[in-house]
Amino acid sequence: MLRSQIVGCGAYLPERVLTNAEMAEIVDTSDEWIVERTGIRQRHIAAEGESTSDLAFAAAERALEAACMKGSDIDLIIVATATPDNTFPATATKVQARLGMTRGTAFDVQAVCSGFVYALTVADNFLKLGQARTALVIGAETFSRILDWKDRTTCVLFGDGAGAVVLRASAGAGTTADRGILSTHLHSDGRHYEMLYVDGGPSTTGQAGHLRMEGREVFRHAVVNLASVINEALEANNLAAKDIDWMVPHQANRRIIEGTARKLGLPLDRMVVTVDRHANTSAASIPLALAEAVADGRIRPGQLVLMEAMGGGFTWGSCLVRM
Repeated sequence: MLRSQIVGCGAYLPERVLTNAEMAEIVDTSDEWIVERTGIRQRHIAAEGESTSDLAFAAAERALEAACMKGSDIDLIIVATATPDNTFPATATKVQARLGMTRGTAFDVQAVCSGFVYALTVADNFLKLGQARTALVIGAETFSRILDWKDRTTCVLFGDGAGAVVLRASAGAGTTADRGILSTHLHSDGRHYEMLYVDGGPSTTGQAGHLRMEGREVFRHAVVNLASVINEALEANNLAAKDIDWMVPHQANRRIIEGTARKLGLPLDRMVVTVDRHANTSAASIPLALAEAVADGRIRPGQLVLMEAMGGGFTWGSCLVRM
């Protein structure tokens, strides 16, 4: 049975750091207000002229280096992003060209904050079916470009960044002891479209627009949906929460992370948390957190890691992997 093994992780954050104190000079807010409600203390902001593909390419290079591979070794590139360089073509094709990959295929996936889990699922299916042997999955965002910097309820929450993983198909016995992605679980519910969306687009206003959110409703749905999709992953693999070595949640809000942990009975010291330094980087948040925890030695080969996310749409999903 073929499994998709994670053989390399990489991350990139723009150089510019915007602290809460600096945010207080832009909108009516304070460090205390932001930290109390979100756990966020700073975020990274892409430089003028620095695009989503630039961030994605930098993260991809680092993931490939960690995997001891080069761009020409890759069969498939999927970029998860809600902030592409252009309406078309796909941002993934720009990354493909810069990496020197001239075969295979490259395309984008758009599921907002759930995008990386969605992209992992698509890549995993390609590898399990034998349609590719290696894949580069990237989450990359420049959310600073779609924020209303006069809206303190949203502009303080988001940042820019990119994370990437390299997947390689590997044969195994098909048990939970095998390294690789054990299962993925995706959901969406379009009835909640207007709770988290961008008020623009090519076919409506002709321009990108700004992010709009009903924060309390998003929070309420997030805790319920995330706990449900985590339990779905555990049940599918006949596991319990105590069997998980690390949870790598979407980094939207520390209160959501804490609420999810309480629902599952998981200690916070088994949750990888970067929201305080990265803020919400949408599709980039999970691979950024994963790359950090792998690099600092917290996540080690053979450990069980559960990733989960919820985003606009609503979309949500989970991925269970043995590293």
